[in-house]
Amino acid sequence: MKFEQAFEAFMSSQIAAETNNRRRERLERGLGHAETEFLRCVWYPAAGHFNHLYPEWEVRDFSNGYRYLDFAYMPGEIKGAIEIQGYSSHARDIEIWRFKDLCIRHCHLALDGWVVMPIAFPSISESPKQCQQLMLSFIGKFISGPCPESLSWVESETVRFARGLLRPFPPFELAAHLKVSTKYARMILQRLCGMQLLVVTKGQERARMYQLHLAV
Repeated sequence: MKFEQAFEAFMSSQIAAETNNRRRERLERGLGHAETEFLRCVWYPAAGHFNHLYPEWEVRDFSNGYRYLDFAYMPGEIKGAIEIQGYSSHARDIEIWRFKDLCIRHCHLALDGWVVMPIAFPSISESPKQCQQLMLSFIGKFISGPCPESLSWVESETVRFARGLLRPFPPFELAAHLKVSTKYARMILQRLCGMQLLVVTKGQERARMYQLHLAV
């Protein structure tokens, strides 16, 4: 699905499901340019979905006020916060009180159990691939749980290999890791794709690349 269609459906579903009037109003006003570009250039190309992602997520601060995360990523019990940092507002022209407040904000989030990922806005346009890798690693922290018990040891080790790599890899890399033939590695990868634990990212037949399935 094209980004524009997926983004429109994503925002509509977020607004429709929200019962908090404060957050709903923020969602209805729409995301800022930096946040939209993050989704367009980084998150959606890397993850291919918006599952468990919540823009303008409301949190309470330690003064009993309300603050809003640019994005919360919450697949289960663990909480991830993604903050898009604009250069002019967060670095070059920031006033000292705002800089101190930003640091305190991140401290409070960390103390409340959030894994915080600050992304510089210039990096989104200048180094999108690097940002995509960071997001894959970020997502990987949340999906590194145990493998299904039904898997054989070689299948479980393949899933662990893909989780640790978090980038597309060819069968020969897995073969070298498992110390098996490339033909046997392809058979394992095909079985795991059938279980929707891995996906084919690109390539034809013998040149295929595989990656962990991130739609969790």
